[in-house]
Amino acid sequence: MFEFGRVQELCVVKIKEHGAYLAEEGETEERILLPSRQVPEGTKAGDRLKVFVYRDSEDRPIATVKTPRLTMGKIGRLKVVSVSKPGAFLDWGLEKDLFLPYKEQTYRVKPGDEVLCALYMDKSSRLAATMNVYKYLLNEAPYKTGDDVEGTVYEKSERFGYFVAVDDIYSAIIPKQEVYSEIPLGSSIRARVTRVKEDGRLNLSIREKAYLQIEPDMQKILELLDEYGGALPFTEKADPQVIARETGMSKNEFKRAVGHLYKQRLIVINEGHIRKAKSDE
Repeated sequence: MFEFGRVQELCVVKIKEHGAYLAEEGETEERILLPSRQVPEGTKAGDRLKVFVYRDSEDRPIATVKTPRLTMGKIGRLKVVSVSKPGAFLDWGLEKDLFLPYKEQTYRVKPGDEVLCALYMDKSSRLAATMNVYKYLLNEAPYKTGDDVEGTVYEKSERFGYFVAVDDIYSAIIPKQEVYSEIPLGSSIRARVTRVKEDGRLNLSIREKAYLQIEPDMQKILELLDEYGGALPFTEKADPQVIARETGMSKNEFKRAVGHLYKQRLIVINEGHIRKAKSDE
């Protein structure tokens, strides 16, 4: 049996004008065509060729000496060529673009996007792409707690948080409790490893350690004060959801930054609101 979606070595059984017929060693019945334009010069019966097996535009099994940008069991980034009602089509380096079904998209894609995806075989035995890459990612990343990493945010779960492919290879998550503002799906991020789980998967945070995050948080509050005309309509006593929605910080982070601004006499806290301090206060 040919292995669809994989590079494999097959034997040249016969050469015709329209191409070479290939088969596995000792196979006499099942053969596959390598079109003439793909046949290396000087190829003869009995030679062995490394080919990739897929289906052509007419859904016929066919071989190519080209290696696509994505093979079975691997993860890669492919560019969206076009979008239709059933799904999108991706450039994977072969004549026939790779289909990405609508139901296999973790977010809606558009032409020109680069999407992180894996290759799978659908119910009709056709190769297709999926953006649900969780089961294709590796555990046991070579990182430890405190390391800085880069990755792609590929999926969001209201229950668990944001799923990230670190180095586009390793499985990781930004837990829900670490998220205080929306993260665009498909975006590349820098994060810090906060935990390495027993199974090797990583927990991440996109915020710095407290002593490093305090300055950016203070600056953000001052900028928000300007946006609100000099006064915020809530204080550190507000509901955590309000604070997270308006500032992108946890309640503790907001309280810490507000406390530092207050000690530096940059703000005044009155009942129910925070405002910028005047020069004489």
